[in-house]
Amino acid sequence: MIGKLTGTVDSIGTDHLIVDCGGVGYVVFCSVRTLRRLEGTGSRVSLRVETQVREDAITLYGFADQAERDWFKVLTTVQGVGSKVALAILSVLEPDRLAQSIAAQDRTALAQADGVGPKLAARIVNELKDKVADLRIGPAAAGAAAGAALAMPVGADGGGATADAVSALVNLGYRRADAFTAVATAARQLGDGATVQALIRAGLKELSA
Repeated sequence: MIGKLTGTVDSIGTDHLIVDCGGVGYVVFCSVRTLRRLEGTGSRVSLRVETQVREDAITLYGFADQAERDWFKVLTTVQGVGSKVALAILSVLEPDRLAQSIAAQDRTALAQADGVGPKLAARIVNELKDKVADLRIGPAAAGAAAGAALAMPVGADGGGATADAVSALVNLGYRRADAFTAVATAARQLGDGATVQALIRAGLKELSA
């Protein structure tokens, strides 16, 4: 099983690269995010690798960092999310943003990825939303996910002042994930019993900071 590859970039495609390791070229499929971080043909590269072994093929998936690799593994546990779709999601949402989007139940953000329609986006959110705070996927992702998920009172997305405040900010044109994070911060600062109006004002202050 290959867990890491270090070598020279031989060539770069739209969804993969070939890594030359001592004269042996490995085809490694990657997200757009990882491919953009490469310095070009001939440069040195070190990738975290997830190896998938099937009856007819051994496929390597490479990642710029451990957080992206871990998210790939988590995403592919969701029914309907194969390796290609997981890479598509990681191509449009870096790990910390993905954690925040799932915590905020931002289906629209997930649906930006090729192959992810409204139903699949909803399934991803529903299956992973309760796990985000427990995921230990890199400091940035864990911080964003845990902070967003734990700051909101239980049931906040289903009703109450916090949900109303998030809805109001979304109606003003802010993205749901941004509105969620802003209201979460406001809720921490104002404490239990904060009114919708107070949360909206504090949320707007956070968004304009």
